[in-house]
Amino acid sequence: MKTDKKYWLWLIAVFLVLVGLFVSSSMTYQQQTSVPFLEKHLSQRPGLAFLRQFQFNYGGKTQSVTAVGYFKFLEFLIRKLAHLSVFALLAGFSFMFLKSELRHWWVAPIVAWLVATGIAGFDEFHESLTGGRTPLIQDVMLDSVGAIIGIFVALICWRIYYDWRHRKQRKH
Repeated sequence: MKTDKKYWLWLIAVFLVLVGLFVSSSMTYQQQTSVPFLEKHLSQRPGLAFLRQFQFNYGGKTQSVTAVGYFKFLEFLIRKLAHLSVFALLAGFSFMFLKSELRHWWVAPIVAWLVATGIAGFDEFHESLTGGRTPLIQDVMLDSVGAIIGIFVALICWRIYYDWRHRKQRKH
């Protein structure tokens, strides 16, 4: 195990995302809903005409402004964006930690994706134990896509940093 500070920071970041996921999936829908907040702060319904263009079949239910209303549809979009974002962070942080811990750096993205997807499955199972929550295989698939996005972003950032650092070292 590396003792360099940056490796510990990546591990701590992974741990914090995991704690956030656990807390989030432990909350009931009623504890977590953002609809009252949206109703209070977006009473003018900005973007309504734009949002009316979209309709999704997700988890066997139609999701659209017409089907569920403006605020619930907006909450649905926010929740799915949260799925993508959280698992992008989890996988990106995992990659950054693993790339230094594994013998071959190219194994890190594969392991990070597998770990993030496994955690997504566990997270949905955990939701099944929480009242008022609906575990969905579609959420695991969305989380897995988020993990791929996070790994690609981390790979790009790492490569840019790596190239910059080596150019800087060659100049000295």
